[in-house]
Amino acid sequence: MKWYADRPARLVWQVLADLLALVWTLTWVKVATAAGDAVRALRAPGDGLSDAGHNLSDTFGEAAAKAREVPLVGGRLADALERGRSAGGTLTDAGQAQVQAVESTALWLTVALIAIPLAFVLITWLPLRLRFARRAAVARRLRDQGRLDLLALHALTTLSLRDLAAFPGDPAEGWRRQDPEVVEALAARRLRASGVRP
Repeated sequence: MKWYADRPARLVWQVLADLLALVWTLTWVKVATAAGDAVRALRAPGDGLSDAGHNLSDTFGEAAAKAREVPLVGGRLADALERGRSAGGTLTDAGQAQVQAVESTALWLTVALIAIPLAFVLITWLPLRLRFARRAAVARRLRDQGRLDLLALHALTTLSLRDLAAFPGDPAEGWRRQDPEVVEALAARRLRASGVRP
């Protein structure tokens, strides 16, 4: 694979496009982590609810234990206090459920804010870079093997009509006659279009 063009102007544009793709990706990773952290800050009420539930449960539990020591009514009093302890457990569970919901939301928001922009880069930038790399590698291999005739034929079929009209004579006729100047000029155009030095 040949990732970058030989021609400086095209090379600069490719490097800039690669840097832009990298900056785009890193920016969205930072935005996503900041958004995830902002959502995670919303878990404070859930933590407070959970802590309050623990404290309430512990307080009612201790009170129920001491109430059992009271003669005659201790058992009934302890049972009533145990219901308060149960309410504290319910409060703790509600707080933990809220914390889990916030954590889950933060995680999926972070994933989405990274995945969607990254998918955009992978759909737009990556195919262009891969296509260039494959074409440039094949063009360079044909050039190195001296297969200029094949490159010239490809130029005849892919160059714009304006580019073909710029030749002094008929480039197709010159190619058919195997005119070395025409073949080399067509091959050079094809190589340059592929980002490879002729």
